[in-house]
Amino acid sequence: MPTIAIIGAGPGLGAAVARRFGREGFAVALVSRDQAKLDQLAATLEGEGVTARGYAADILDPSALESALADAAAELGPISALQYSPLPTRTFLKPVLDLTPELALEALRFSALGLIHAVRAVLPPMRVSGEGTIILINGGTALKSRSDFAGTSVAFPAETAYGEMLHDALADEGIGVVQLVIPGAIPKLQLENGIDDVAERIWSLHVSHGEFRSMMIPLEDGRE
Repeated sequence: MPTIAIIGAGPGLGAAVARRFGREGFAVALVSRDQAKLDQLAATLEGEGVTARGYAADILDPSALESALADAAAELGPISALQYSPLPTRTFLKPVLDLTPELALEALRFSALGLIHAVRAVLPPMRVSGEGTIILINGGTALKSRSDFAGTSVAFPAETAYGEMLHDALADEGIGVVQLVIPGAIPKLQLENGIDDVAERIWSLHVSHGEFRSMMIPLEDGRE
């Protein structure tokens, strides 16, 4: 059974993506810090017919993140899709004049370095099989910096650069690396089917690969 690992899984987008991939026969590895919340979400998804299991790990702890992904692959099956979508903390949304080197480094560890550790954990089996998808979910500061969102304005572009380089490096190996930019809170995007439309877009990116970057809505229509 193919497996999607959702890093930053929660009851919103993570659950919607789990349901969408679950309908296609995927098992779902839910990764975030709180095991109790993961177990609750996994139980809900299991009740809906989706094979799901939670694996607690702090993105700022590389060994824990890598262990969680290894355990998921061993228990559920090879990870053929990785979604990297941890929700930035409010501390990363401070004004630029309040940005300290320590906070900038933490934001980079959370976004760019966390992604690198996750990719290095799942990529070798993908390259052996010749297929797989790595999906980055970012806000609008990945493309346009904001002085009031200093942490993500520093970290998201670094994450984006790594993803784009991966896209180019793996293009001939059957492995897609794609980024979906969501410039604003999903409930405010006025999508016809709400969060399910975002999950559907993510599924289509997994199926089609294609260009590195996709926009959920035009950047100028969003607020972050």
